[in-house]
Amino acid sequence: MILFPAIDLKDGACVRLLRGDMDAATVFNDSPANQALAFVEAGTDWLHMVDLNGAFDGESVNGDAVRAILDVTRAANVRVQLGGGIRTRDQVAAWLADGIDRVILGTAAVKDPELVIASCREFPGRVAVGIDARGGRVAVEGWAETSDLAVEELAKRFADVGVAAIIYTDIDRDGAMEGPNVDATVALAAAIDIPVIASGGVSSIADVEVFLPYADRGIAGVISGRAIYDGRIDLADALMRLRDAA
Repeated sequence: MILFPAIDLKDGACVRLLRGDMDAATVFNDSPANQALAFVEAGTDWLHMVDLNGAFDGESVNGDAVRAILDVTRAANVRVQLGGGIRTRDQVAAWLADGIDRVILGTAAVKDPELVIASCREFPGRVAVGIDARGGRVAVEGWAETSDLAVEELAKRFADVGVAAIIYTDIDRDGAMEGPNVDATVALAAAIDIPVIASGGVSSIADVEVFLPYADRGIAGVISGRAIYDGRIDLADALMRLRDAA
């Protein structure tokens, strides 16, 4: 199981939001590249990145920060997945060409499912679907809108198209340090054959390890942001624990 340290980008800085509220952003590092270097030096194999401005605007806004991070990760052979504002085939292709290992399609999965299908076909193994949920319903446009679509219903639409992973975020838990929604995440993994990455609310190493029994039942990883930044999770120690448990 993979632990993905998260870098969320807003106005060129590394931030964390509280429950998806762009007005409740805490800046943790003015240099996302330096933050990425810290994660690399801790021993991570993957980074999870979101262009928060891009998620609202529908196009990349923090491209310079992303490319600066890629300069760091390339040298260390650390893989990167990126979401936020990626809503066209050309945007998918451009980011993959720039060195992103896996793009995450969220709003596009709801509003343009054919893009997901076509991208999975053209770029096998390099496209994930981000499902962000509020009250069990899928949220889009940077979490600003909540649809009537149920989480499992959306996930099952992509059951056979080659999606590399589903990144499931419980918005009500995100940044709140209240623990992940284990039941909903495990239920989603049981309902589909696509690997699921858990996100939202991870506040301790226990919140990471709670998913270990499900590593062979569809839970492929866990994303953590705020808990790593404020020291509740020691990233190097957590990575070692997961490798020992593998």
